[in-house]
Amino acid sequence: MATFPKLKTNAIAQYPVVRREQYQNQTVRFVDGSEQRYRDSAVARLEWDIQLSQLDEGELAAIEEFFLARQGAFGSFTFTDPWDGSVHDNCSLAGDGVAFVTEAEMRGSTRLTVVENI
Repeated sequence: MATFPKLKTNAIAQYPVVRREQYQNQTVRFVDGSEQRYRDSAVARLEWDIQLSQLDEGELAAIEEFFLARQGAFGSFTFTDPWDGSVHDNCSLAGDGVAFVTEAEMRGSTRLTVVENI
């Protein structure tokens, strides 16, 4: 299985890193107006916003190649949580599009959202 690429500093992300935990709750509304709620999953779904800046051409190319190989949100990969170092084996990108910005010679940036698949 593929692994999310590390930067040349061996870091996964740069500050600030945002990590969210979300539960997947469902609500069923009945004809009489009452509701029943239930949870689709026993555990919270984790999501990370990874903002990367001041990347050199090699780092930017590695992330772009990783994105293309995963075919956007289609492919899955292993991701190491930058908060606690825990490894999550079944993650994917949140969207099918990403912007790679070249800010100057040998300097670029991008932003990705990684989600844990439950």
